[in-house]
Amino acid sequence: MNRRELIKRCLTFEDSYEDYPFDEEWAAIRHKSNKKTFAFIFERNGRLVINLKCEPMRAELLRNVFPWVTPAYHMNKTHWNSIDVASCTDDGELSDMIMHSFELTAPKKALKLD
Repeated sequence: MNRRELIKRCLTFEDSYEDYPFDEEWAAIRHKSNKKTFAFIFERNGRLVINLKCEPMRAELLRNVFPWVTPAYHMNKTHWNSIDVASCTDDGELSDMIMHSFELTAPKKALKLD
């Protein structure tokens, strides 16, 4: 998978858009409604990487199970993971991680009080 394909995969989520807040090297995929980023896509040492938000316990589990998942480069290491896309051996797991990040950063639904 190349950079454009990975960005397109992230953009399939409703309410998402592509942004470049730092420079052209780092693509941020955000929610339109709250502007929160759920994916950062960039190259590091010639490798395609995606940083995704993750619940801390799940983040640690993923790092222990998959060698291509590490504490996030240039982000909070407790809440974000970096995924080396070229080394990823489980496309379904990658899709689940993207969805999890999307859900964690999605706008909170307002409580309906009757």
